[in-house]
Amino acid sequence: MSEQSGEFAPQNPATAVPEAPVSDGIEAVSAQPAGPALAGPLAEKPVSLALQGGGAHGAFTWGVLDALIEDGRLAFEAVTGASAGAMNAVVLVDGWLKGGPDGAREGLERFWREVSLDGDLGPAQRHFVGGLFNLWKGNPVAEFWAKMLAPSPYVSNPLNINPLRKALAEQVDFERLRAAETAGLFVSATNVWTGKLAVFERERLTVDHLMASACLPTVFQAVEIDGVPYWDGGYLGNPPLYPLHRGAQTRDILLVQINPVERRETPRTESEIRDRLNEITFNANLMRELRAIDFLDGLIEEGTLGQGQYRRVLVHRIDGTDALEAYNAASKLDARWTVFKRLRDKGRAAAQAWLAENYARVGRDCTVDLQQAYQ
Repeated sequence: MSEQSGEFAPQNPATAVPEAPVSDGIEAVSAQPAGPALAGPLAEKPVSLALQGGGAHGAFTWGVLDALIEDGRLAFEAVTGASAGAMNAVVLVDGWLKGGPDGAREGLERFWREVSLDGDLGPAQRHFVGGLFNLWKGNPVAEFWAKMLAPSPYVSNPLNINPLRKALAEQVDFERLRAAETAGLFVSATNVWTGKLAVFERERLTVDHLMASACLPTVFQAVEIDGVPYWDGGYLGNPPLYPLHRGAQTRDILLVQINPVERRETPRTESEIRDRLNEITFNANLMRELRAIDFLDGLIEEGTLGQGQYRRVLVHRIDGTDALEAYNAASKLDARWTVFKRLRDKGRAAAQAWLAENYARVGRDCTVDLQQAYQ
């Protein structure tokens, strides 16, 4: 455990010495999953899920999860997420505990309906949900220069109203979630004081940890946990992959990426520049982890690290870049239910296409060209 109660500090394969008496820097084969995987009756292959945050674009991830559950052939040993990805992760596991695969699908739909601008939120709550989705992908430095005359959330939102808290508290049974013998669950946040990544594990999760993971400092006051303030987890881990190296036994990681890595055009307007800066910022740490995985996989293939003691990590990705291409500027900030449903449908289509093309390779090969992904 790290210095703060409730923070999980699994070892980073790029920098840490494993618990097992082996060479530094990579997951050991003896890693054990946190508990039974989320598996339906048709499940054949286990994976870990890594879910990016991205505000309203998280509805695309909802669609991906809905299609994967409906297909039923994948079991989920662990889930890691940041911001909107963390909320999808928690709602997924909670729904599964409540009603199996159907309960998970129903829970995800209920959550996204509740937080939409067409849901049951009152006028004041809708105002703050709209502001949250408008700025969820905001970079605090860019927002400062773009809106330097705007008041801080300590002035504009003195009561610290966050309707997502109410929606999550009413839907998720956190006591059951913490006590269950089920899939591993990891939620990231940014420690404001230290500037370091915090990863909270399922056994200690509360609604506060989710609020911390989704706390945009331009919209909400920092969320304090044990007296320590936290901001959005997407700044330092969107999502963090390293908890999965010891939090699950499967070596397959399925990343749902909703922040584009590449854009073959030069931004020129203030909003275009800010938007591209945000995309780069929110992918930076993910790129570093993919680079570390590729480096260590290379050492295994070369024989520098023994095959009997170490194993390759098999990375897969459902990429929302193409599907979300048209959702720039104002359209991607739209939190209407009709927009959420369109994003869900795009996510479902992307997951179905990925399954058709790549399912047979799960458990055997990495279906992402890692060097192309980070170089």
